[in-house]
Amino acid sequence: MCCSALEIEELKKPAGPLCGNNSNCRCVIYAERPQVCRDFECEWLMSRKMPANFRPDRIGVLFMDDYDYDQYRAVCPPERAFAWREPRVFAHLVAVAKTGRTVVAKAGLKAWRVYASGEWAPTV
Repeated sequence: MCCSALEIEELKKPAGPLCGNNSNCRCVIYAERPQVCRDFECEWLMSRKMPANFRPDRIGVLFMDDYDYDQYRAVCPPERAFAWREPRVFAHLVAVAKTGRTVVAKAGLKAWRVYASGEWAPTV
């Protein structure tokens, strides 16, 4: 999902479509990929706390920390913009918000803030 849901400015790739450097679920420029791709860490791959059934390509949500904005993000492909509203995913996002983190769900150019109260609203 990181090769489709995320915008990658260095490759002029918008959020949504599969990266043109992806062939059969493999990066054909892996050895020369941009630094942003090298630095990316999906929480599902990096965290032993993330349940196996939260695999991004199965639930339609990519979890990540955005250190530039100090946010925890749930990134969805535009064609599944509300995958983050699935009950178990939403419960996870609310639990993260309850720790004091800023939680944002994104799909393309759209974004929603998820609050510890369980409420959510579009961001501006």
